[in-house]
Amino acid sequence: MTNANDIPVAHTPAGGYGASFPPLILGDCTEPLAPGAPDLRGIWKTISATRGGEPVPADDRLMSYTERIEQCGNRIVDCGGGTIADARADGTEENAVHDVSVYDYTTPIHVVATFEDGAFVLRPVGMPGIEVVRKLDEDGHMIWTRPDMGGVRVVLERVSPPL
Repeated sequence: MTNANDIPVAHTPAGGYGASFPPLILGDCTEPLAPGAPDLRGIWKTISATRGGEPVPADDRLMSYTERIEQCGNRIVDCGGGTIADARADGTEENAVHDVSVYDYTTPIHVVATFEDGAFVLRPVGMPGIEVVRKLDEDGHMIWTRPDMGGVRVVLERVSPPL
């Protein structure tokens, strides 16, 4: 059995990973998902997005957003926008995402991850009031929300089987 602890933490390469996802990071992991963890594994593509309750324009970058999520135990790796966010969803700063911002691929970020009420929640260290939430709706879509960014709400559909 390969556990999440057996696999090194992944980080965004200089300049981001480019137009294609990197190779699977947790692909060899056989540890079951942690209790209470939503199964978000797979590749997800945006099908709709709103900001402040209004639909975003068709050319908004949110409308072309695609991400890949891998999970193993309480570990979750989210690749999207050229960055790799690899963390343990245990609420600790030690096991948080320690990587770079999607906006410039150089600014360090530290983001604590948790599973709460069936959702995956990210909160940047030292930035109270900011959180990114990913959860499944009754139709199996992933709902990605970030209230501090003008009430962003993105609905994504899984376009691959769970990884």
